[in-house]
Amino acid sequence: MKKITFIYLFLLPAFVFGQTSVQAVVNSFAEYWGFKNAGISITIKNLEGDLPVASYNSNLALSPASTVKLFSTASAFEMLGQDYRPKTELYTDGKVDANGILVGDLYLRALGDPTLGSKYFTAEGRENQYLDDWLRDIKALGITQIQGKIIVDGSAFGYQGAPEGWTWGDMGNYYGAGPSAVVINDNILTYYFQTAGVGAKASFLRTEPEIQDLRLMTSIIGEKISNDRSLILGAPFSYDYAAIGSLPYNRKEFKVKGSLPDPERLLAEKLYNTITKEGIKVQNGFDYNRNRLLIEVENPSYKEMTLLKTWEGKTVEEIAFHTNMKSVNLFAEQFVCLIGYEKEGLGSTEKGIEVIEKYWKNKLELEHLHIRDGSGLSRSNGISSDQFCKLLSYMSKRENYGKFQATLPISGSTGTLSNVSVGQVASGRIYAKSGTMTRVKSYAGYVKSKSGKELCFSIIVNNYDCSNSATVDKIEEIFNAMAIY
Repeated sequence: MKKITFIYLFLLPAFVFGQTSVQAVVNSFAEYWGFKNAGISITIKNLEGDLPVASYNSNLALSPASTVKLFSTASAFEMLGQDYRPKTELYTDGKVDANGILVGDLYLRALGDPTLGSKYFTAEGRENQYLDDWLRDIKALGITQIQGKIIVDGSAFGYQGAPEGWTWGDMGNYYGAGPSAVVINDNILTYYFQTAGVGAKASFLRTEPEIQDLRLMTSIIGEKISNDRSLILGAPFSYDYAAIGSLPYNRKEFKVKGSLPDPERLLAEKLYNTITKEGIKVQNGFDYNRNRLLIEVENPSYKEMTLLKTWEGKTVEEIAFHTNMKSVNLFAEQFVCLIGYEKEGLGSTEKGIEVIEKYWKNKLELEHLHIRDGSGLSRSNGISSDQFCKLLSYMSKRENYGKFQATLPISGSTGTLSNVSVGQVASGRIYAKSGTMTRVKSYAGYVKSKSGKELCFSIIVNNYDCSNSATVDKIEEIFNAMAIY
C-alpha cells in the first residue's frame, strides 16, 4: 500500500502540471491585448475517457469559418459511407432504331459529382477527358444520330445558387462557387486581363471557357504588387459581372479565377459540341433544365425513361481528403447536398443541413447547433468549441477514424497547416482543419502528444484586433502546450 501511495504521489504532480500548464497557456491566450474585444471559444479534451484538459467559453457559439468542413466530411463518412461514389446518368425518352437513330431526346442527369475534370483528380491537359469518355460510351450504344435534343438536367440539387449567409464579395470568385448538381472542372471560370502602368485601368481579354452572353464591367487597375488583389462580383445564373481591385502592373496576361455563372447551361453546350464534332447529328440542338423551367416545362420523369448508362465519380474518402487538406469549399457544399439527395430525395443545402443537424443532435445530443452551409463561408454558422470536440471524440471511436483523420492537414507538414508550428515542438503532432475569414481564425482536430496521449481540440477566435499572423502565433503557443501534455 505504501508503494502504491508513493507512486501515486510521485506521478500526481506531473499529471496536474500537464493539465494546469495547458490551461495556463489558454488563460494567457484569452488575456492577449489583441483579443480584448474578441469572441473566444476553446475546448481541449483527452480522448481517453473524454476528460477535460483545458477550456475557455467552451459553449460559446461563434463563426468557425472552414472548420465547418469537419461536420461536412464526418457526415459524409457516416451517412454516405467512405466508398460512396456520386453518379451521372444518361437517359432517353425514346428508342434507338436499327440504323442507330435515336428517336427522342437524350438526357444527361447530373447528380452532384464534383470530380468531373477536377484539377484535384485530373492531370493537366486532360480536363475534358470526361467528355471523351461519355462520347465513347454513347457511340458504344450504337447511336449515330439523335432526332431530338441533348438536355442536361441539374435539378436534383435545385437552383438556389448559394447558401444562406454568403456575401457579395464571395460569390463570383472561384472559392465562392455554389453547390450544384452539375460540377465540371471545379466550376471555375478563368478571366484573363492585361495590365498597363501603375494606376491605369486593366483591359479584359477573354474567359476560359468562353461564356456566351457574359458581360464584364471592370475597374481593375495595375499596382506595384506581386499577387492578385482583385474580386469578381456576380450572382449565380447572372451574366452581368464586375471585376474590382488591383493586379500587378505591366502584365501582358494575368489570370483571375472566378466561378461559372451557370454550369448546367455550359455542360449542355460542351456535350452538344463534343457529340456533333464526332459526326453525330443532333436535330434539335441542346437545352438545359433550368431554362426549360423558365418556360414552364415540368421536370423530366425518369421512371418513364430508359437508363442507358451510369458513370461514377471518386469516393467520399478521396473527395474528403482534398476537402479538408486543401479546404475546397465546393466539395464540402456538394457533400451537404448529396446527403440531402440520398437521404430525402432533395439535394438542396437546406435539406442536407436539416438531415445533418438531426443526425448529430441524435448521436451527440448537440442542442443549439447552427450550420448554414458546408464550407464555412457563411457568417450565419454558429458552432461552439465543445460541439466540435464532441464530433471529434465521436469520430475517434469509429471504425473509419483512421481514414477520417488522414484527411486532416498535419502541422509543419501538409495542406493548410504546412506553415504552422514549423520548427516547434508541435510540428507533426497536430492533425487539424483550419478556418480563416476576415477577423475569424479557427482550428479543430487532434493532437498526438509527446507523452503518447491523444487529444481533441477546438479553438475559435472572432473579431480580433491584431493581425492574422499574430493570432496564429498565439494559437501556436496552445499547440505547443498540447504537444507536451
